[in-house]
Amino acid sequence: MTERDKSMTPKATGRLLLLLVVVLFSGATVVAQEPPATQPPAQETPAEPPATQEEATAEQPAMSCGDCHDQARDFLHNPHARGNVENGVVSNGACETCHGDGTAHMEGGGDKAQITVPRGREGADGTCLMCHDTTTHKKSPRSGVHANSSAVNCLSCHSIHKSENRPALLAKETEALCATCHSTQVAAFRGKPFAHRLGRGGMSCVSCHEPHGRAGRENIRTVASGEIACASCHREKHGPFVFEHGAVSAGDCSSCHEPHGSTNAHQLKRATVAQLCLECHSPTQMATAGSQPPSFHNISNPRFQNCTTCHVAVHGSNRSPQLLK
Repeated sequence: MTERDKSMTPKATGRLLLLLVVVLFSGATVVAQEPPATQPPAQETPAEPPATQEEATAEQPAMSCGDCHDQARDFLHNPHARGNVENGVVSNGACETCHGDGTAHMEGGGDKAQITVPRGREGADGTCLMCHDTTTHKKSPRSGVHANSSAVNCLSCHSIHKSENRPALLAKETEALCATCHSTQVAAFRGKPFAHRLGRGGMSCVSCHEPHGRAGRENIRTVASGEIACASCHREKHGPFVFEHGAVSAGDCSSCHEPHGSTNAHQLKRATVAQLCLECHSPTQMATAGSQPPSFHNISNPRFQNCTTCHVAVHGSNRSPQLLK
């Protein structure tokens, strides 16, 4: 190493140190001044405007009559609700048919003064007969034997909302319902030894009677041939016969028989057959319904007191004008 090199070494060393310090300081400054990496600002979700009162009301489920009334829930399986069931709920429209608009009733917290409840004759006339006003030559809900009155009306016999699966929405079983007014006839069924047995084979009061039939004989049911309901079960007694018993042609079964019950065999109206036959076949000279009055028989003789011993075809015959066979 030359002298010149030796003399420059400290200076060179100092310069290098100074340069290194400057470089390091500048690098730190540059690093310090670099802007930090920034994340893009998160997108804010705009707040939904508050729902109006009308929209809030529309979102709430509509009130149903079944919310308060068990009858409306029971109405689900009622024939009156056909076509008015939505998602297992009876629509309010089905109730309003008879009870009127229920809006004011609901808004009033169930105010009974704001709803119509059909009662009595006025309720039956104004509500039931809006739909059930079918009138024929045989029956009429307005002029029939059970026409609406203060004593009996549609609501006396029918339960509008629920009837325990009974036909025609009857409030009770048929026999119990008819016994409410017709106690004498029902007692004959129950207490007399010779009687039709209600409840057997599906027989009931309405098997023979038309509840809405017109007064008189029109409340007796008839079969397709026009004969009274007895022919439904006793077909063999109704012919037609070549030689018909006059009592059959002039009257009907009740001319000789008690329809509900009797103390006499075969439900006859008289204790003995002769007493019954002589009501028409009198031995007097007056015209009678019989083709041959029994004047040639000695009625005092016991052998002639049972007419059906010989006249066996008592209802009619196809072979004997005297109904002998």
